[in-house]
Parts: sequence; structure tokens; C-alpha cells
Amino acid sequence: MRTVDFDYFLPEELIADRPLPDRASSRMLVVHRDTGLIEHRHFSDILEYVQPGDRFILNDTKVIPARYFSNDGSIELVRANMTDELLWKSMVRPGKKMKVGRTVQVGDATGTVESIDGDGYRYIRWDRPVDEQLGRLALPHYMNRESDPSDKERYQTVYAHHEGAIAAPTAGLHFTPEILAKVPHSFVTLHVGVGTFRPVKTERIEDHHMHTETFFMTQETSRAIEEAKRVIAVGTTSVRVMETLATRHGRPLPPGMSETDIFIYPGYEFKVTDALLTNFHLPQSTLIMLVCAFAGKDLIMEAYRQAVGMRYRFFSYGDCMLIL
Repeated sequence: MRTVDFDYFLPEELIADRPLPDRASSRMLVVHRDTGLIEHRHFSDILEYVQPGDRFILNDTKVIPARYFSNDGSIELVRANMTDELLWKSMVRPGKKMKVGRTVQVGDATGTVESIDGDGYRYIRWDRPVDEQLGRLALPHYMNRESDPSDKERYQTVYAHHEGAIAAPTAGLHFTPEILAKVPHSFVTLHVGVGTFRPVKTERIEDHHMHTETFFMTQETSRAIEEAKRVIAVGTTSVRVMETLATRHGRPLPPGMSETDIFIYPGYEFKVTDALLTNFHLPQSTLIMLVCAFAGKDLIMEAYRQAVGMRYRFFSYGDCMLIL
């Protein structure tokens, strides 16, 4: 299967670089897989689609400031691994300046590049902990702007709890506390990594290597999933947690912490997910491939064509799609 088969035309002005004032005012394109019907609604209408026995599964990860700059401003680092405060796995720009043995100064800390892996990540050893106050949110590159104070609140879901994500689980950004209180829900935690920004560079999607992300599921959530008549995943990250566990262990899903590099693309048979709330994703990305696997490539590409034609807002701060 070719990567270019998942391309689509998107005018640059449809990329949302700022959130709407009201989270729930986003538009919501509703796709019915059984009939092919496509509706154009708003997220505030979502309660009309809730049925008895539904269970929404949301990712309660919390975005942390992970973007740093060297003291002279010449080097940008996005910290990808949060498990060791002195050894960072980082995306670095420009990478050619940061070869093995090179140093970088951030605040009072000096970091030395110890190694570079096959994906271009730099492993940087610091002589002391880097001051976290120097970090910024790593907004997606397509926003083409620096983060500002408003992003600290709006680039988080209202239910964000466990710190560790580089990027927000954006399908959840539409929920308000009031709407969340009206839908039956449970949480998983998947810390969205820097790999979510990395494009598919292989000609065949089967040759693409997925990034690894850490996740956690409680016994309470596992039980709620098994008792649900319909499991509605909020975001592709929630899908990846549930489908990883089901692929490895079957049902019921075992609780606990693990890692996943699951790559879901057309041909995959979903084992848990019955419906999906998701944002609109970048062309040729692993995320649009997952959505096409869930609803069928032709139907999703038609939905995207209609969304572009009707001037929906795209990507992280954009509108959403409910796939039933």
C-alpha cells in the first residue's frame, strides 16, 4: 500500500493555529460507516449520538513543556524521553550542528551528545538537571508560531491529569466539563510522544517504523470496557492503547503499564473500538491511515473532501469527526 494513496489537498488557510473561544463550538463531521451517510454538525450536538451502554474512553495525559533552546538561540531541542532528567532523548534542530561530542548550554546546564540513533534522535547527557522553567510547549510545526500563555490552558484537555505528553490528545480538546459530566467515560493514559510529528517517509506504508509510546490502563477502565455495549474511543491514542492490549492479550484487557509501537492501517481488524471521535489529520500521516482502517479509505477521503469544501478547520486546534 502506497503512502501517497493517503494524500489530499488542503488549503493552508484551513489549518487552525488558534483555538476557538468555546471548546464545544467546534464543527463535527459525523460519518456513518454502515450507510455512508455524512452529516455536518457541531461538537455540542454529541449527546444526541450517545446510546445506553456507551462508554467513552479518553486519554488523560497532560502536556508538559518539552521544547528548549540553547542560551545563544542557535539550537532547538524537543525532549522525547521523560524518564531520566540527566539523559535526554531529543529531537534537535539543526541536527548537523549536534554531532557526537558536541555540547549545548541551556541555562546553567551543559549537555553533551553521547550518541545518535537511526531515527536521528540525539541522546544528550547533562551535567545537572535543566531548569524546567526554561521549557515551552512544543506546539506542532504547522501552527507556525511560538506558544503563548493561552496555550497552557487550551492545549490541554479539561481532564488532563498525568504529566508526560509532548503533544495533546487533540480529539479531547473539544470537551467541556459540562459535556464530559453527561457522557459515561473512563480514562487511559498514553503519553503522546514527539514521534507524532514525524512524517511517513517510506514509499510503502508497510515499511514505516512507528515510534514507541508509554501507556497505562487501570483495572477499573478495563472492567468498564468489558461491560460496555459500545466503546467510543476519543482520539487515536485511546484506540492504540486498547487495540495494543487486545492484540497482545485478547479480552478482557489486562491493566498495567506498557509501551506500544502499534501501526494501524487498512487491513487491520479492530478488536475493541466500536466508534471513534477524532480530529482531522495531516496528509500521508499514520493517523489518517488509522482512521482509514477504521472507516474505509474511500469513505474517509470523501469525508475529508467535504470537510475541505465546507471550510472545516484542520489539525490540533481544528474541528472533529465522529465515526459511528
